[in-house]
Parts: sequence; C-alpha cells; structure tokens
Amino acid sequence: MATHVSDRGPRPDTHTSGWLVFAAVIMLFSGIMTMLGGISAIAEDDVFLTTRNYVFEFDLTGWGWIHLILGILIAVTGAAVFKGATWARVAGVALAGLSMITNFMWLPYTPWWALLIIAIDALIIWGLCVAPRPLWGD
Repeated sequence: MATHVSDRGPRPDTHTSGWLVFAAVIMLFSGIMTMLGGISAIAEDDVFLTTRNYVFEFDLTGWGWIHLILGILIAVTGAAVFKGATWARVAGVALAGLSMITNFMWLPYTPWWALLIIAIDALIIWGLCVAPRPLWGD
C-alpha cells in the first residue's frame, strides 16, 4: 500500500508560532502600558514634564486621549494575534509603527518611557514580521 508523503515536510502550525506568541504578549503589555500612560495624562498627573516651544506641542489631555485610544487598539490587536487572525498581524505592524511615531512626538513629556515603548514597538514589528506566514489551500 502506497502512502502519500508531502515533499514539503510537516506543516507548521502558524497560529502558535513562538514569534507570534512573543509579539502578542508584547502587544498586550505595550497596549496596557500605553493605556495607563494615557489615563495618567488625562488625569493631568504630576509625572509629566511640560516643555516650551516644542514642535509637536499638544495639550496634555489631548495626548492622554491619543495614548488611551492607541493603547486599546494595540491590546485588542494583540489579543487577535493570539487567536491567529491574519489581519491582526498586518494591523499590529501598522499600529506599532504608529505607536513609534506617537512616542517619538511624546519624548519631551516622558523621555525614558517613550524610548522604552519605541523599543518595545520595534520588537513587536520584528516578532510579527519574522513569524511564518499562513499556509492556505492545502
């Protein structure tokens, strides 16, 4: 009796790739931390430095809402990456890139925090891009 053996080898489970799990965990962490920073800015906490004559000068409450909404989107997308949604990988890369830009503009208010989140966003993009691509049609 002949058996069919695929010449491609075993099919990897692309929804539980270590890189995707890593990216999803980091996205959840980044989203929650961004939300907390946003809530702190909305409450006009004393931890923020006010800088004069900065190019990207917004009201602290405005920055807080931007970070709160972005944090929610990143956390929800991270949860979708856990479920294996392909759209979440694409959205995750876009949201992490947007978060990097937002935190670059946020540098004068919390420089060390913004640099940490930029580094975490770079790890998110790395994890989402190096994970195996989904296999369709088998």
